[in-house]
Amino acid sequence: MDCCFRLLKRRGSRDPLFLTGVTFPPEYPASPETLVKLTVYDVRDKARDNSSFLGSATFSVSDLLRSKDDQLTLNLRSSDGVLAVGTVLVSRVNMGEMEEGDVDHITADVQQAQKCTLVCESSQATPNDKDNSPLTGAVFKNPVCKVYKFQTVDSEWMLVREQMEECTLSFSIPRQLLHLYIQEDMRRIQELRDLGELSPHWDNLRKEVIGRYGQVIAAYQETLAELNKITGPSFKPSCSKAQRYLEFIPINLHTQRMRVTCPRQTDAFYDVITVGAPAAHFQGFKGGGLQRLLSRHEAEKKSFSTAYQCIYYSPEHTAKAQEVLHSVGHLQPLISGLADQLLQAAQQHSMAGLREALKTLAGKTEQFVHALKDELVKSALLALHAAQPGYVTKNQNQTLPGHQGHSHQDHPSPSQRGQQGQSPPQNPGHSPGQPSATDSPVVVCNNVDGGSQTAPIREDGQTPLKRQDSIPCHKEYDEEEWDRVWADVAKSLNCVIAMVDKLQEQEPISNNQEQQVLADVITSHNPEGDWREQLCPLVVRLKECIAEVVVRARRAMTFVLLQEAACSIPQGLFLKQRRDVVFSQALAALACGFVMRLYAGMEDKGFLRQLHLVGLVAQFESLLSTYSEEIGMLEDMEVGISDLHRVAFKITQAKTDDPCDLQPVVIGRRDHYTVEVPLPRLAFQMLPHEIKEGKALQVYPVLFNVGINEQQTIADRFGDISLQERINQRNFEILDSYYKSLSDKVPSECLPCFQTRTDLKDLLGTLGQNVVTKKRKNVEILWLAGTICRRLNGIRFTSCKSAKDRTSMSVTLEQCALLRDEHQLNKDYFIRALDCMRSRLTQGEVVCQWDSDPEAACSVAENKPASRHFYPIALLLVSSHLLVVWLILSLVFLLAKYQ
Repeated sequence: MDCCFRLLKRRGSRDPLFLTGVTFPPEYPASPETLVKLTVYDVRDKARDNSSFLGSATFSVSDLLRSKDDQLTLNLRSSDGVLAVGTVLVSRVNMGEMEEGDVDHITADVQQAQKCTLVCESSQATPNDKDNSPLTGAVFKNPVCKVYKFQTVDSEWMLVREQMEECTLSFSIPRQLLHLYIQEDMRRIQELRDLGELSPHWDNLRKEVIGRYGQVIAAYQETLAELNKITGPSFKPSCSKAQRYLEFIPINLHTQRMRVTCPRQTDAFYDVITVGAPAAHFQGFKGGGLQRLLSRHEAEKKSFSTAYQCIYYSPEHTAKAQEVLHSVGHLQPLISGLADQLLQAAQQHSMAGLREALKTLAGKTEQFVHALKDELVKSALLALHAAQPGYVTKNQNQTLPGHQGHSHQDHPSPSQRGQQGQSPPQNPGHSPGQPSATDSPVVVCNNVDGGSQTAPIREDGQTPLKRQDSIPCHKEYDEEEWDRVWADVAKSLNCVIAMVDKLQEQEPISNNQEQQVLADVITSHNPEGDWREQLCPLVVRLKECIAEVVVRARRAMTFVLLQEAACSIPQGLFLKQRRDVVFSQALAALACGFVMRLYAGMEDKGFLRQLHLVGLVAQFESLLSTYSEEIGMLEDMEVGISDLHRVAFKITQAKTDDPCDLQPVVIGRRDHYTVEVPLPRLAFQMLPHEIKEGKALQVYPVLFNVGINEQQTIADRFGDISLQERINQRNFEILDSYYKSLSDKVPSECLPCFQTRTDLKDLLGTLGQNVVTKKRKNVEILWLAGTICRRLNGIRFTSCKSAKDRTSMSVTLEQCALLRDEHQLNKDYFIRALDCMRSRLTQGEVVCQWDSDPEAACSVAENKPASRHFYPIALLLVSSHLLVVWLILSLVFLLAKYQ
């Protein structure tokens, strides 16, 4: 095995200390017989890769293992193998096993300053290597490791190990989401078909919407088929960001862990997930990103509803419709199962079982009632009946269904309701106004007598519409029918409750009118007979009533979504696809970070307590500029990160310890997804009771953005940075709210301890001040947000356009700052450590440098260990010329615009 090293002397030093790591990947395992050849070059011109051969040496792994102190001193020989041109020290270092004697020996070697030290570190897992345990191996793979030795302020030495890994969730999560997207859209098509016969106008709209859904499903199926063919690396390189079939895959999703081992100190871990900005790169940013496109689309929907003769529903009402559909789909089988449990307990004559089953059944039924207790359901039913052939009302002059101009008045009489009935828009060019939460009428469902009350509708000055003569007049819809359906549900439930009370002989039936009706029902079912026989007809009736309500509610809410989709036909489904793409990338990154943080905190009781009591904060650091197409990326990223609020996590016990059974699983729908993270049995048993019981674990994503490249310089001086300011301000409020909730529920002892003991409240106050301060390239915002995230046991993410150049600079700068602040890195070694990490980056091949005031645009090759170094002076000249060109072009553009 050949190992080639190109050594670079620092100016002013004659015999420098070079630290280089050698990795033996799993596909090329090292054995005692393995021969390693070292070839050393002196690099004179890094830009042109001008180097000269110094010498080479060969040794076997067995020589190293048998040597004293696991060290070999080798002579570098010329190409002909005759002359000795220098020496190189090869040492085998195990992280976490450095003793005081090792430190003294290293220090003596440094004082000699005559040797080039080579640190060999294998990437294969060892029994004590937590970074490569079987648990992490199920999700993370292909580790790349680098090891460094740096001096502390006490003239001691620390070992620093960087390990970067790919994450299998880069492809796994998007594939699962595509399956869920397809299933959800296919269900929506079936629900639209189940609406039954509609008038020609609505039927044509339904066909068009179904056709559009079919196109989306076909595109997603094609993408999924192509993804299933892909084998190889578990990440998408930035050169593939514009490929159609890979648009759901995050760019360069990797984990980066820095492990620090210091004498007489406990090992410390610092994790960060690096990923390209979640954005629809394939679709482009010509019209902006999601945030701008969604705002523009919502403003145009009213005009679309006029053109398509639809009823306009606000995003809140659309979300409510989707919520109702989910609730009835979830609660109906649950109530049915609880009813069967009640019958089973009755068959067993179990008093305790009856009480428990009835209590749960009543609670879920109440939850079911509450989910449908909304005027939107009733008004949508009216609109649906009005859209069917043959609809006619008592009055020819009627207001629109779903019209939201309401006031809360006394309950109207049936005749008043008939006069105030509603019908859907039939005249072209009409669209009702946007409803508001304060104007919405309220339906009150009484579980005792099934009565329903609704506030009357007030006139708002709009001209009433007349029924078109083209609709046959042979049918009248009774708008109180929905109330009678609820009455049946309430009465059926109360009959079940009264029967159980009678069977248990706990509550005698009174002589009032309502209870007398229940007594008659119970008597007719022979209370002296078998419990199950007496309960069964009542339970069956309850299930039938629930099923009837579900059918009506599902059709009503589907009709609402039909109108929303019809109003959105010009671009609504396109925006939904774009949002699906961005969310897929964001969720893959979040799931990767959650799993990594969970694995690292399995033995931390304070962390696990925080996890189930409050949840975790996930801090996304973005380095995108607010200029050109990166504005669109940032707008996409803002919506994608915000949508992660709809995600919850749940820990489950894996069926086996096989890696396939340890892969996270995504379930749910677009409005709410749950990521189930399986753990091996032994690890699962270590968790708190609440987590093992399946409690949903919340994650609070926050996004902070500060542009740092030369394009941001132009934006700061001539452009608009309001997007960045708004994002930082809004997410600071979320972070501050999370901290207050955490302080109320979790003691400070649960949070990690750091050497720098700045109070968290003070850090948040400083961050808040920086957020509102008008300062160009205020990277203090990012450093403060990252520090607060680590103090809160959070998950750290760093992103730029492709997760290469700016991301690499940010990660290495943060790592060196942690070594300085938390591990007393000697200040004379700070720049040396930074240069060393950047010249040997696991993130990419760096040819530039980011100092404390980063302004240069960096260039990084694709995710391979670096073999080149950087020329800051040359880069500065290139950046200066580019900056001048940009300024000239911007001035020309501005002059042309104002002329």
